Amino acid sequence: MAALATVATGAAAQTKTLYIGMNGGTMEKTYTQYVFPAFEKLHGVKVVVPGTSSDILAKAQANKDSPQMHVMFLDDGIMVRAMGMGLCEKQKPNPHLADLYPAARFKDDLATGVSVGMTGIAYNAKMFADKGWAAPTSWMDFADPKYKGKVVFQSMPSSFGLHGFLMFNRIQGGNDKNVEPGFNNWAKTIGPNVLEYIPSSAKISEMVQTGEAAIFPLTPTAVEALKTKGIPVEYAQPKEGSVVLLTAQCVIARNSEPELAQKLAEFLLSPLAQANVLQFGAQIPTNPKAPAVGEGAEQVAKINQWMKNAVTLDWDSVNASRPAWNARWNKTIER
Repeated sequence: MAALATVATGAAAQTKTLYIGMNGGTMEKTYTQYVFPAFEKLHGVKVVVPGTSSDILAKAQANKDSPQMHVMFLDDGIMVRAMGMGLCEKQKPNPHLADLYPAARFKDDLATGVSVGMTGIAYNAKMFADKGWAAPTSWMDFADPKYKGKVVFQSMPSSFGLHGFLMFNRIQGGNDKNVEPGFNNWAKTIGPNVLEYIPSSAKISEMVQTGEAAIFPLTPTAVEALKTKGIPVEYAQPKEGSVVLLTAQCVIARNSEPELAQKLAEFLLSPLAQANVLQFGAQIPTNPKAPAVGEGAEQVAKINQWMKNAVTLDWDSVNASRPAWNARWNKTIER
């Protein structure tokens, strides 16, 4: 684990190491190339992502009494679970906390959002143009008969599917504790329009290109990523609001370098770090003071506008009921 630094004249001091649990791909590349090096230089430490894991939470839980990581990144709903398990320690007061979007500060500052997204509506821009359809404006557009056989919806276990269902449920009169209206009304509204329920969003690009998918839940960031690949999609903010989707960080409780881990968590909220994540990773800062230029500035301006009616889920209630919801979804909707 982290080596203890030795102070010696004329001898190379051992470098302390911080281990970060985070998802791979673009996020890991962005942080390791454009964010961590500045922190390493500032504090004389090494920051390592020790191989990526699809189940960072399980690793943290398994090593709760002797943590192998110092800071971990998780999606917001999973982070709330981690906090409930006692895996996160309170982040110390720092000058950046007050600047964050309110939704990016978790209860008791046990975690903070490092990038913000939201699940709204994405649509096949080519199909809409060819058919002369106006852009969607509401979650209830998924129930419009003209989209019959053209709606693609992610399954309940995925974030996008959960978010879309819970917004539909709210419109039907439910809330994050009561999903009866959503389940009771799905089959006579959105259900008949659905071509396919997909486990993740990986198939979206293919289904847009083949003309199968007209409309589907997705984030602005994911839409931009598809557009850079030439996929004709656009994002629409529903009038009822999108659902906040944060990538969050927490300092792992009882870690071997608590002071350095706290400093890293603070650094990752700074305008400098967040500006680099935006520029090189196209991830939207949770700190609005992060400088943005060009396309990044345009995207941040849009997010700032969309955040005004974005919805934050009651994750304590959702996490408590989600396994039962998933089972019911599979039995009654996606059967």
